[in-house]
Amino acid sequence: MSTFAPQQKIKASYIRGGTSKGVFFVLDDLPKSARQPGAARDALLLRVIGSPDPYAKHTDGMGGATSSTSKTVILSKSDKADHDVTYLFGQVAIDKPHIDWSGNCGNLSAAVGSFAIENGLVDANRLVQDGICEVRIWQENIQKTLIAHVPMSGGAVQETGDFELDGVTFPAAEIKIDFIEPSGDEGDVLPTGNVVDDLEVPGIGTFKATFINAGIPTIFLNAADIGYTGTELQDAINNDADALQRFETIRAHGALKMGLIANLEEALARQHTPKIAFVAPPSTYVSSSGKSIAASDIDLLVRALSMGKLHHAMMGTAAVAIGTAAAIENTLVNLTAGGAAREEVTFGHPSGTLTVGASAEHHQGTWQVKKVSMSRSARVLMEGHVRVPLG
Repeated sequence: MSTFAPQQKIKASYIRGGTSKGVFFVLDDLPKSARQPGAARDALLLRVIGSPDPYAKHTDGMGGATSSTSKTVILSKSDKADHDVTYLFGQVAIDKPHIDWSGNCGNLSAAVGSFAIENGLVDANRLVQDGICEVRIWQENIQKTLIAHVPMSGGAVQETGDFELDGVTFPAAEIKIDFIEPSGDEGDVLPTGNVVDDLEVPGIGTFKATFINAGIPTIFLNAADIGYTGTELQDAINNDADALQRFETIRAHGALKMGLIANLEEALARQHTPKIAFVAPPSTYVSSSGKSIAASDIDLLVRALSMGKLHHAMMGTAAVAIGTAAAIENTLVNLTAGGAAREEVTFGHPSGTLTVGASAEHHQGTWQVKKVSMSRSARVLMEGHVRVPLG
């Protein structure tokens, strides 16, 4: 008679942050073999999420079978000066045994501060009884600082409130996130040195493109140049296999031009970064919830793809890139938004609108971004233990 090992229980929380959901762990709660990067950690987290899943449903795991809901987070008390917590993010592929550790998740960043407070990762003398607690986060993937402004009431994190975020069904407490000097370590905010480049993609065409390295490396195109209006919802693109393959080919060539990969084949193992997005001037449209978005309420339209599919709203890190590009004169994003110098931009995405603030300066021939800010919300959906088969 065959014998099978029991499941192991691992303390975890299932949390919504912004328009994403993920499974959160404290580093020391993981099995010892998974407390450092490597195959053991990846195998564990893949099994938690339920990947790879040839059915693309994540029926036997905690994932939601979309890029927004196939995420893992590992937090630990920070040993870095002037930081409270270290935050590591893993984007889990749905159809293959792969976790991409190359970038941050801006949406889940909104939940990091709350989770850190509730799990004792923030020193008690830094907490407030009532008001806003500033949690200093070291984002390990991109080696950058985030500041979460977490509301507290009666000495506990306040999760309920009346802040509404397009792409999230119910209101919650507002959490402001500051992305400090968000340009990545892989290059300047403009990795090619140009505000606009010609991106040649053999067999597809040559396109005007702005490459931004802030929040997350992002390739911006003009919607009209690739046959879109900028008002598209998910089904218009995600049900078109040819379109998705075309976007992936463009993304791979853009990654090569940004210097993120050495050859096109490397793009296959780097699905999380860079992102690809397209922009268009303001236009009235109906969001995925049926809400009418007026052209007069936005500065431009933006659609972005994540893990090979059009995102249902907007990735938080891509929003940082949008805010950065809008603040830099003559990028495609800036020109589409009207071309004027600005420190704030409101854009339309498939689920509604989002406003992002950014501060950019042109100094000694290069652009520098000091801070990008946006408001999100977060809520613990469940906490306790996940169970994972041993072996």
